[in-house]
Amino acid sequence: MLCPRHGAGTDPTRLVGRTISRIVASWHVYEGERSEVPLDVWLIDSEGDSTRISTGSDGCLIVESAAPHEPYDMGEWGRIEVGDDLGEHLFLRHLGDTVARVSECVSPGIGRTHLEIGFGDGDVDGDRVRADCWMGDLRLTR
Repeated sequence: MLCPRHGAGTDPTRLVGRTISRIVASWHVYEGERSEVPLDVWLIDSEGDSTRISTGSDGCLIVESAAPHEPYDMGEWGRIEVGDDLGEHLFLRHLGDTVARVSECVSPGIGRTHLEIGFGDGDVDGDRVRADCWMGDLRLTR
């Protein structure tokens, strides 16, 4: 199923067997306070491909091939910072790890609702990251 607004995006299973060589994230900063969770995460793999994980305004999870964008100012609404080391999130613990498995869930009329990326050779707590859209925000959990 495709997201009616954003299409199918990229096939995240292409990450399997690739090492995560760089991780970039974007954060909303307003009045000096950074958002608790990143707005976007880009996984740059050993092949040089960049996979962006974000949320759509319609509640879908966007997974697409896209390079990180530049930071930008939104005037009175704050700014968007983009970088490698701006804040903590669950993907950071897997920098240098190889993706072992990927699964996703798709809902009719919405599109992709969550994505799970597993590292290592088991289903041990902490060896995977689940991305989904929670009340419009990107949520990363184990």
